[in-house]
Amino acid sequence: MYIEILKSKIHRAKVTQAELNYVGSITVDEDLMDAADIVAGEKVQIVNNNNGERFETYVITGERGSGTICLNGAAARRVQVGDIIIIISYCSVKKKKAKSIKPILVFPDENNKL
Repeated sequence: MYIEILKSKIHRAKVTQAELNYVGSITVDEDLMDAADIVAGEKVQIVNNNNGERFETYVITGERGSGTICLNGAAARRVQVGDIIIIISYCSVKKKKAKSIKPILVFPDENNKL
């Protein structure tokens, strides 16, 4: 049996942009992606601390060191610039192995820097 568990998360990142007229996704600073072991195209769950919204999208690589957290397309309607979000990545593992998985937790500062 396989179960989905937390692989990694970027906790309390600040939304820097929302681009409605763009193909849907979330653009994330490559430094944060590397720190959280998230790859381009990976499915993630977004939790908006400001309004309680929860939704899924995929990651696009943002400029390294820029602090960019940009919701694109329809997802842009779920946030406001300045909102605090959590970006969550999960993985599927055999239930027996689940207890040995140690999730990566990334806590950026107020400028989305490590």
